[in-house]
Amino acid sequence: MSELVRSVVLRIVTYPEMVQVTEVEKDGVITVEIRVAPDDMGRVIGKGGRVINAIRTIAKAGASRDDNKVFVEVV
Repeated sequence: MSELVRSVVLRIVTYPEMVQVTEVEKDGVITVEIRVAPDDMGRVIGKGGRVINAIRTIAKAGASRDDNKVFVEVV
């Protein structure tokens, strides 16, 4: 799941070398944390949260194949 999110985020940001995506699974719930450069935070969140909501939708679609719940957070 983290590779899917990483591939999307890397195409959005200006500083791809600063991107860190970590994944923690606990009780069938996957939490994906995204860390980016401060200048890229606005790009990842988007106006009104549209971009991060789209990333969450993609992650949920990928997780639904395995009947997992996934949460995506920008840290």
